[in-house]
Amino acid sequence: MPGDSPLSMMQAPGQPLPRRIAGYRRWRWIAIGATIVAIAVIWTSLWYYAAAVADRTLAGWLHREAAAGRVYSCGSQSFSGFPFKLAVQCRDVGVEVKGTQPAFAATAKTATFGATIWNPTRLVGDIVGPLTFAEQGQDPGFVADWVHGKIGVRGIPPNPESALFEFDGPHVERTTTATGNDDVFKADRIAATGRVIGGTPNDHPVIEATLHVDRAAAPTLHPSLAAPVDATLDTVVRGFADLAPKPWRARVREMQAAGGGIDIKAFRLAQGDAIIIAGTGTLTLNDHGTLDGSLGLAVVGIERLVPMLGIDRLIAQGVDRLSGSDNVLDRLVPGISGVIRESANATVIENLKKMGQPTSLEGRPALALPLRLADGTIYLGLLPVGQIPPLF
Repeated sequence: MPGDSPLSMMQAPGQPLPRRIAGYRRWRWIAIGATIVAIAVIWTSLWYYAAAVADRTLAGWLHREAAAGRVYSCGSQSFSGFPFKLAVQCRDVGVEVKGTQPAFAATAKTATFGATIWNPTRLVGDIVGPLTFAEQGQDPGFVADWVHGKIGVRGIPPNPESALFEFDGPHVERTTTATGNDDVFKADRIAATGRVIGGTPNDHPVIEATLHVDRAAAPTLHPSLAAPVDATLDTVVRGFADLAPKPWRARVREMQAAGGGIDIKAFRLAQGDAIIIAGTGTLTLNDHGTLDGSLGLAVVGIERLVPMLGIDRLIAQGVDRLSGSDNVLDRLVPGISGVIRESANATVIENLKKMGQPTSLEGRPALALPLRLADGTIYLGLLPVGQIPPLF
């Protein structure tokens, strides 16, 4: 009609435009609110479903551990983590290990196992120490603590697909009443992982296992471990029928019967100026349960390798046996036992140099030597340097 604007012409008869716009906005906010409520309901339902899956998964791992002789207990338990995470916190953690002789028990302050709602079968636990170890019915014999500790497992019980252990600043002490606690082990960091890379957990799994240790020392275990050591090990283990709980000896027998073994992918050991790196190789088990196999080694600082392997101690023990309890050699010629030790050590070092080939390692002069295991005896070149007892 003449005089009407285009905007006024679009209005419904009898309904002003502002009222229609207000109606549209009201329904839009109602729709948005309903969508938010629906998402919240769906997300909450998903969280509770994932929480139930994570709870069943954790219960399944605990049942598996109990079947292996490790029974866990929890003083009090709580569930949290909404809306994105799942967390089960256990206070006053206890574990009884019945599969060892003697049996022992351990306790820790808190363990919190968490997962995400999109992957509830991958559990990661934070452990708060200290962790005490005691033979059943006895006072604690060892105490372990750390700055931060984490363990994790992925898979559907009872078949783990992967596992990890990481501890920053771990240290272990032997508790004594007379002289105080003795340091048994300490490190800046220790981490171990294992994952199935072939087969399945319940049908001939092939497992890749790694170990990383930063600045570890264990002076009471071996004098050569008083100085900090860095170590890296990467292996592949073949021959297990499955990963069901079973005694270690039975599992090793299973590996031997299947013709399995341990493939060494990488090995590095460093202490001070001494470095040892191993090439690839395979270790197998014979009918006696002892290891056979060979590796190539590259060594920087062969002079330090002798005490690291304890060869100097073997020489000293031989000299002591020769001297007898009344130290006959030193009574005949004062100081002669020390001269023999030093001469024997020097001879061992020279012989190792003759057996090896000059090479370079990490930009430094090194010596290449074969490392061989025959029926559990360890040979460096042609020199026997140690013995590994039967594994079953």
